[in-house]
Amino acid sequence: METNRQKKIGTVLQKDLVDILQGEVRRNNISNLIISVSKVSVTTDLSVASVHLSIFPQEKAAETLAAIKSNTPLIKHDLSQRVKLQLRKVPNLSFYLDDSLDYIEKIDQALKGQENPVENPELLIRRKKA
Repeated sequence: METNRQKKIGTVLQKDLVDILQGEVRRNNISNLIISVSKVSVTTDLSVASVHLSIFPQEKAAETLAAIKSNTPLIKHDLSQRVKLQLRKVPNLSFYLDDSLDYIEKIDQALKGQENPVENPELLIRRKKA
């Protein structure tokens, strides 16, 4: 269970990380790439922040995540400049891909019947009657 302090720090970090990452995309003239920070959760001792990213298009996700991970020290430095008045020590950053949107999309398709999880739908009808 997250404390209010963890949530507040996560929110501060999330806002600034969005600015930093999207600023880098703009600065490097990378078109057709959207990076959003879907969630930041901070450990109880405030030493590590897990940053969950949604990257579109999905095909560029692994490559983009690798680039972000290799630039983690620079990102942390930028972040420390932005939050130095709010935080004494900036947590270490760990970046992860957030695949929850893909999961939601699969559920949505299944509900619409586009992807039938049961290969023989007649069995469902028989079960209901029994």
